[in-house]
Amino acid sequence: MRETKEQKAGQDAGTTDRPIPIILPVLTGMMVTLVTVAFARLAFGLILPSMRTDLGLSYQQAGTLVTTASLGYLFLVMVAGVFASRRGGRAAVVLGLALVTAGFILLGVSSDFGLLLLGMLILGCGTAFAFTPVISLLAGHYPHRRGTVIGVTNSGIGIGVLLASLLIPALVDLAGHSAWRWAWGAFAAAGIIALISSLAFLPNPRIAAPGSTSGGSASVYRDKKLILTGLLYGVVGTTYIAQTTFMFSYALASGVTASTAGRLSALLGILSIFAGPCWGLFSDRFGRPAALLISVALNAVATLLPVLLPTVTGFTLHYLILGCTVSGMFTSILIIAAESVEPRLAPRATSYVTLFYAVGQLAGPALAGLLIEYAGGFKTAFTASSAVLALGFVLSCRLVRLSRRSA
Repeated sequence: MRETKEQKAGQDAGTTDRPIPIILPVLTGMMVTLVTVAFARLAFGLILPSMRTDLGLSYQQAGTLVTTASLGYLFLVMVAGVFASRRGGRAAVVLGLALVTAGFILLGVSSDFGLLLLGMLILGCGTAFAFTPVISLLAGHYPHRRGTVIGVTNSGIGIGVLLASLLIPALVDLAGHSAWRWAWGAFAAAGIIALISSLAFLPNPRIAAPGSTSGGSASVYRDKKLILTGLLYGVVGTTYIAQTTFMFSYALASGVTASTAGRLSALLGILSIFAGPCWGLFSDRFGRPAALLISVALNAVATLLPVLLPTVTGFTLHYLILGCTVSGMFTSILIIAAESVEPRLAPRATSYVTLFYAVGQLAGPALAGLLIEYAGGFKTAFTASSAVLALGFVLSCRLVRLSRRSA
């Protein structure tokens, strides 16, 4: 059977020992992002109301739990990039999935706030080892379809949000306030499936000789385009995780029923499934900076809408726009980072820009929780998020100009 252009390119680059049909690693990558991003990070906002009622948590404590996961991500994201460069992307992904699954299990059986903090910390560490390495691994293996492959892989996030949006309200109806424990257990089962799939289907890159990845690696951290891309990723981290953590609760506090809010969150997931590949195709054709500029602008509008219109209409428009565009931010940023350096340094480049994201997602939910608790409630928090996204739009304009000068 004749090999595809992507498989030949991967073999010429010394990235794999055998050709692998594109559908298997890409579907596995979708499963990895589903577990490590949608379930481990974004679904917490859906689980939060049940946990708060059952355990008596405050919004500030909820923000602290999210911040703890962000700390784990922040501490290990650069370590994960170096680990993936030296030991291989598949090894990093498998380690990350093992940690995430352990975190799910701990969260599902714990009631003590200290153990909950530990579980969230483990989730953050596991996500650091799994998410960016799987993106770098697949982007390097299929360089001629990089945008499309990463877009499809990131659509696993939308699938995960959709599944969580359908599962958690159903569990609440069945199990009441203890539904959050069953949700974490279901997520752990998904983590085990993703781990087995990664061992079976992810390409296993050849490891570079010791010292061969050191030369030029320092230049990654001084590259102006990468720094600007990282700042933009920091904006995304500051705003998006806070939105996924508290927007569901904001909708409930504004009089939206739990079933309606769950359907709106499911709408975001459905749209994200298709939006990821579309943004990948768009960026392949029209450029990554242009895709990033448009998606950041639309996300700023989406975040401000519930502030101006805290009704079912406002929240519907928010989830509709966000579902269509948020994949554009993630996909464009990660591709820009991977393409800014030579292939062997791609894991370090993506981990480097993700470090900014980790700092943002560390600060964003904690600050949002404080604003909600002490400084005017949800409207104040999401007005601040809109302002941060407006700054991201300015940075996107600068990135477009920088890319044009480089071209």
